[in-house]
Formats: sequence, C-alpha cells, structure tokens
Amino acid sequence: MITSRRVAARTSAAHETSPRGRVGLDGFDEEYERILAEARERAQGGRRNDVLEYLNLKAANDAVRARSVAWLLEVFMAAAGELNRAGAGVALTRTDAHRFRVGNSSMVGARLVLRRGVRQLTVEAGWPRAPLDGIVRGGGLASALVGHFGDARAGEELLLVPDSDTEARWFVVEKTGARTELQSTHFKRHLTRLLG
Repeated sequence: MITSRRVAARTSAAHETSPRGRVGLDGFDEEYERILAEARERAQGGRRNDVLEYLNLKAANDAVRARSVAWLLEVFMAAAGELNRAGAGVALTRTDAHRFRVGNSSMVGARLVLRRGVRQLTVEAGWPRAPLDGIVRGGGLASALVGHFGDARAGEELLLVPDSDTEARWFVVEKTGARTELQSTHFKRHLTRLLG
C-alpha cells in the first residue's frame, strides 16, 4: 500500500502517461476509471485538496493491485503454456470483471480456469471496488483464491500485502491465519495436482 503523497502522485502521473495504458481494462474497469476521473475533476475544481490527495492515493494503490493480479495470473498462464508445449493438453479460460467472495467481502477482478480432462484449477484475484463490497482482511491490498474442482482442501487463499521494497508481495494465508510468502513450490503443487 502506498501511503506517501509524493509516491502516490509520482505513481499516478507515471501511470497516466504510460504508453501501454492501464493493466486489465475492460468495460467494468473503464467505467470505474471514468467515475474516478470525474471525482478528481470535481475535487480539483472545488479546491478540495484532501479529496484529491485521497483519490491520487487510491489510484496509486489500484495500480499496484492491478499489476500484482496480472502477475499472478500470468505466472499460472505461463506455467500452463510450458505444460502444453510438453503435450499436457491444458485448456485455459480467462474472465475479466469477475466477482467472487472472500469471507464476507466481494472481490472484483479476474478469473483464470485451467482444465485438463475432468480436473480443473481456478485462480480468482481482485479487490473490493465499492464500499458495499467490503474490505480486504489482514491489511491487504487484494485477495486471491486458488481452488481445485472437487477438492476444497487443496485450495489456498492468497493475500497481497504492501511491501516497501517491491510495492507488494503475495502471501498464502494458512487455515491457522499464519502467512507464508508465495513461492514457486506453491505454483508447482497446484499444477501437479491439476495434472493428476
């Protein structure tokens, strides 16, 4: 989570001028961005610097969230691609603007489904977009669920935690509440279970 006004302004300005544009935009995200831009204009026109600072901070945190969610899904997609080059026959389906529940909160983000025969691995990652969606528990920026169809015990909950060195890092939230940093072994375990 970015808490510094200078970092938020720098990240927001760099993000707006990026030639690549925003990460993961689709119809839902475009509407969300339009509403935030209108709110910024109103705050600037009304000389509400406190509101403008909050909106810039929110935009900077949303940029970190979007990059981290995209990275998580790309790791699974790249691993599935490697498996397919070896002849595994894994089918991929990605859905943007996907809504899912973590605890009592609703997250909005993306869903990736990897299928091989009757086996299915689902990765859902996102964050609450509106006040009624709730919060990310544990001081996180975003949440993710990794699940296996028919085997709930094999699933994991992930939490994106702010980090001063790398913006943010993904952690696996154990059933006890303990956190373990997400490692390549976690990805391998899920893909091995998918291959059966």
